[in-house]
Amino acid sequence: MIHDTIAAISTPLGEGGIAVIRVSGDGAVAAVDRVFFGKDKLSEVATHTVHYGWIKEPATKSRIDEVLVTVMRAPRSFTMEDVVEISCHGGFISVKKVLDLLLEFDVRLAEPGEFTKRAYLNGRIDLSQAEAVIDLIRAKSDRAYKVAMKQSEGTLSKQIKSLRHDLVELMAHIEVNIDYPEHDVEEMTNAFIKEKCNAAMAQIERLLTTAHQGKILREGIVTAIVGKPNVGKSSLLNTLAQENRAIVTDIPGTTRDVIEEFVNVNGIPLKLLDTAGIRETSDIVEQLGVEKSKSALVDADLILLVFNGAERLQPDELELIEQLKEKQTIVIVNKLDLPQQLEMDQLTAHFPSERVVRMSLLEQQGIADLEKAIASIFFSGQVESSDLTYVSNVRHISLLKKASSSLQEAFQATEAFVPIDMVQIDIRNAWEFLGEIIGDSVGDSLIDQIFSQFCLGK
Repeated sequence: MIHDTIAAISTPLGEGGIAVIRVSGDGAVAAVDRVFFGKDKLSEVATHTVHYGWIKEPATKSRIDEVLVTVMRAPRSFTMEDVVEISCHGGFISVKKVLDLLLEFDVRLAEPGEFTKRAYLNGRIDLSQAEAVIDLIRAKSDRAYKVAMKQSEGTLSKQIKSLRHDLVELMAHIEVNIDYPEHDVEEMTNAFIKEKCNAAMAQIERLLTTAHQGKILREGIVTAIVGKPNVGKSSLLNTLAQENRAIVTDIPGTTRDVIEEFVNVNGIPLKLLDTAGIRETSDIVEQLGVEKSKSALVDADLILLVFNGAERLQPDELELIEQLKEKQTIVIVNKLDLPQQLEMDQLTAHFPSERVVRMSLLEQQGIADLEKAIASIFFSGQVESSDLTYVSNVRHISLLKKASSSLQEAFQATEAFVPIDMVQIDIRNAWEFLGEIIGDSVGDSLIDQIFSQFCLGK
């Protein structure tokens, strides 16, 4: 299958200035040559050159589209195969006609992620770098993009390879000690094994300390906006989204369902859930919205609990405070522009003062204070240095934890004076877990599963 010539549309479908069709494989140049009519034959042009011409139906010579064709010969391409990219007019019909024509000449439609998969299988990138391509495409903030870019450049791969190199050296010392005990080699004492295991575990722990922040940057913080009706929940969503995403009126109970919106707050991606106002109601539709709101509270990473500062706290609001005081919650006292009646002591008795933010969404006051409060919870006030290697992928985090656990077992085995050939099994397990991160020891089914998450044409 890897020797097949594949093609797919690599730009989003729809109207646009241009659309790009990517073709990769041994027959890429020959296939496009059969439908491209320009000044030169593509089979005779130099690599990394762009050529103007027309895509035509070979038999009738009828024109399909005016195009620019880029030729990139192996191995100097993304897939390390011959790659041809056809830039044609954006739209549905023209792009489909060009692609359909190509599929008539020993070219098949690429599977999702197959171009990146070939880059991995041909050795251009490792598995962690390939997965970073997904994160680059899905990044919802500048910081998430930078994290993905660093991983695609191989910063995580270098650290994993260094760890595996150290473990291979350790296993080699153990092997020599087992096979040639009569030789004068470095004594393989329990203390030496424990020292090396400790060093490796410390490196893994440094990577795992970034996992929480990296996962947030990659996936966003699921944030539920809750409170009674008409306290300003939808106004808060619109303010953070910087658009009128939710209907805002003076009529309580306007929001009947959970509204989702991704926003970027000071570089931190939030998946905002604007919930229906939590209150007792006889309206069946509103009751369903209230039930969804309560479900959102359970799943949320962060709660933005909104109160009307111009009113005293009601019994059902005090009950809500009791329910949420153990969760990651920021309290927002809205309507600062009106005479205040809410007693702040009732809030600060349950929540730290730095997590109580006073705002006037009508006058756009307190937004910076809210952003600061969110950052203080998840990033100790700010995201760490850009030089740090963030681990954001759930698969990588799981494998790092497994590797650390295996090393811990090796450490404990040496303390119990278990024979070193048995200790080596745990060290090898750690080495293999680390190898799964970069794809050095991974099954075909997992590879297929990872690349199936990609969009078509990537």
